[in-house]
Amino acid sequence: MLHRVIYSSEAIGATGATTLSIAQILGVSERNNRRDHLTSCIMFHDGHILQIVEGARVDVDRLIRRLLDDPRHSGLKILSDAPINARRINEPIVLYSDPAALLDRAGLESLSRVTANEVEALLEFRDAA
Repeated sequence: MLHRVIYSSEAIGATGATTLSIAQILGVSERNNRRDHLTSCIMFHDGHILQIVEGARVDVDRLIRRLLDDPRHSGLKILSDAPINARRINEPIVLYSDPAALLDRAGLESLSRVTANEVEALLEFRDAA
């Protein structure tokens, strides 16, 4: 059975703040996600990270354990953890290309207090774009 986990965290240091840090994260994530049969979508905005991860329970749990130990994250919060019938994300890792515009379209100011329902709305806006 597939699961979808949505989490948010605070980015530490330059994580997600520079093109180089984002490229490094995407490169490693793509390799790891392909290996673990995970698909995901990630957003960096104003010092916060939001990611949606889909895959088998054991693989999703292994990723979350790695993220909890990752010094680039602080205050990781699981917003949603639920079984799903099918994936909504089809790539190993997808970057939200314009987080400020996406947040604006969804009527959100930041990722600091985003809810699972708001993340689902962000997915809808991303899919419609």
